[in-house]
Amino acid sequence: MHDDRDSTRRAHLAGEAAATKLGTDIVLLDVSEILQIVDWFVIVGGSNTRQVRTIADEVEAAMKSADGAGPVRSEGLDDGRWVLLDFGDVVVHIFLDEVRAFYNLERLWGDVPRIVRDHPRSAARAQS
Repeated sequence: MHDDRDSTRRAHLAGEAAATKLGTDIVLLDVSEILQIVDWFVIVGGSNTRQVRTIADEVEAAMKSADGAGPVRSEGLDDGRWVLLDFGDVVVHIFLDEVRAFYNLERLWGDVPRIVRDHPRSAARAQS
């Protein structure tokens, strides 16, 4: 869809922005070989609706700061259970943890290359 390096950079930027607001279980899915309309899905968890909205705000601000443009479309901000931010080549899904478990997009797109990233604080909690 776009320059591979640019869309990869943007996906990582979205993941990093989500991590700054303690988004959990951050997964980047490279769907560029399967879908013509998007290159990357970024999937993020949040423990409550307020955190989901905060993560969405941070991702939107980071992408706008880096590229000068916000999402083409966004859905779910009012409800805060599943927020979708469509940046064209990158689509960010920010889920309330139980909603994420129900829809399980990672399983649906199980055959695509993925990058799993988590916030260092989350990893430290898992080790203790």
